[in-house]
Amino acid sequence: MTSEAATIQWKGRTGPFPLTLGRGVFSPTSTSRTLADALEIGPDDTVIDVGCGSGVLAFVAAKLGAKKVYGVDLSAPAVEAATRNAAALGLSDICEFRQGDLLEPVRDVHASVLIGDVSGIPDDIANASGWFEDVPSGGPTGAELPSKFLRSIGDILVPGGRLYLPTGTIQNEKAILATAREIFGDRIEAVMEREFPLPDLVAKSKEVARMVRDGIVSFRQRGSRMLWQLRVWRCTR
Repeated sequence: MTSEAATIQWKGRTGPFPLTLGRGVFSPTSTSRTLADALEIGPDDTVIDVGCGSGVLAFVAAKLGAKKVYGVDLSAPAVEAATRNAAALGLSDICEFRQGDLLEPVRDVHASVLIGDVSGIPDDIANASGWFEDVPSGGPTGAELPSKFLRSIGDILVPGGRLYLPTGTIQNEKAILATAREIFGDRIEAVMEREFPLPDLVAKSKEVARMVRDGIVSFRQRGSRMLWQLRVWRCTR
């Protein structure tokens, strides 16, 4: 999360293009880049990007050919930054951004694609990392907020629609997938998997050691580094 306004270059899929980040707006993460690579978007798709931040995944979806894209974020500065970025990129006619909690601002929309990049970082890890300031983290185990999102989908996602859902071993992944199966049954497929190093500050924290002992999170050691695994799941309605 940036402490002041900054402009960065998105060099992931459909890039490069510039993004202006306002104060308190997250810079795109390794999860953003992995989700961008996993997306399958067609010209008839209406897309909702939940937890849109700067708007980067909404812009990727638009550049991949989506008919209409809605971005939602709880953070007013994020929605303002995304709206400005859409104008700068000439995508304001395709991308619309709304402020609010999860899917509440888009109850009037029926989407064929959902991008579910909501925070799944456990509260104690978020506190140790300093990644989250003015927005909520994922709950005590990192599964609570993603599960709340999944249960809120309702009829927003049309039959045959796809949710792209990231999960990781840095959270209670099993609990999130159990909730996803309540909603989607066995129509869940892992479409991308990557590993990333855990920041030293987080890896050495007492909170992480406790959560490993409790079986909530898990990591793989490679040399002196701890790695966490990210998966993107395509869940089909």
